[in-house]
Amino acid sequence: MNKVVKAVTDGRGTITYRIKLDLKRNWQLYLMILPIIMYYLIFKYGPMFGLSIAFMDYKPARGILGSHFVGFKHFENFFTNYYFFRLLKNTLKISFCLLITFPCPIILALLLNELKSAAFSKVAQTITYIPHFISTVVVCGLVITLTSSSGGITSILHILFGIEKKSLLNTAGNFLPVYVFTELWQTLGWNSIIYLSALTGIDQQLYDAAKVDGAGRFQRMLHVTLPGLTPTIVIMFILKIGKIFNVGYERVMLLYNPAIYETSDVINTYVYRMGLISGKYSYSAAVGLFNCVVSFALVMLTNKISNKVNGSGLW
Repeated sequence: MNKVVKAVTDGRGTITYRIKLDLKRNWQLYLMILPIIMYYLIFKYGPMFGLSIAFMDYKPARGILGSHFVGFKHFENFFTNYYFFRLLKNTLKISFCLLITFPCPIILALLLNELKSAAFSKVAQTITYIPHFISTVVVCGLVITLTSSSGGITSILHILFGIEKKSLLNTAGNFLPVYVFTELWQTLGWNSIIYLSALTGIDQQLYDAAKVDGAGRFQRMLHVTLPGLTPTIVIMFILKIGKIFNVGYERVMLLYNPAIYETSDVINTYVYRMGLISGKYSYSAAVGLFNCVVSFALVMLTNKISNKVNGSGLW
């Protein structure tokens, strides 16, 4: 047995033969996955070469190879920039509020799972899924219209609470709740799908055993359903942590305006303005690289803590 293992691990000819045999047997599967591999190589890994401009004084006319190397100059400029702490504060504040809503899809999945009527459950799922398929541009357009000085939401708030009839998104303090509720409304149902799928994988015999032992519906959910969902919850939480510094700039850009930059401007929108509007390509690349490195570090740290605490993680 040891000779066979050694031949497989140490013998190059044996390994090559096994690879060729696997390709011959499963060539259809490799052919199906080829477009996905090409997509990631071209659009994900290929552009990483362009990150080198973060350490250069990049000029489009000179190209990457012809531009001057300046080291960490652009990173230093960003860290000493007047807007650095404002961008960091807004990014963390919005991300923290979104992190608070993390349990909402789990709660929705649990509630849908406990419904006795299958027909009503399907209708409820469909209603909560629909917002996900509406374009973000359309959703933000509706929000801007409804929160304008003559919008429906503004009128209701004026009648109920007597607030002044003016555009809600022209007040800096209103941006965060509007953004969070818009994000939650559009993603709540869709994000619950993965938890509903995980619920189907829980052994039904565990529920029967708990029922025989006298456990009620809430107790079965607490001691059977939630432990069964824990691995999925941990993985989704790790991924959520990794997105703390990557607040979706599309929604922010569609909702904010210069009057409320104080509370709405985040790192990603700053990268967009500096790179595509102001033409500071190297500076914006440095800011974007900083953002990605911090996000990667958060994923690694959260995964390590998760593995130590409950023995489960992404890897």
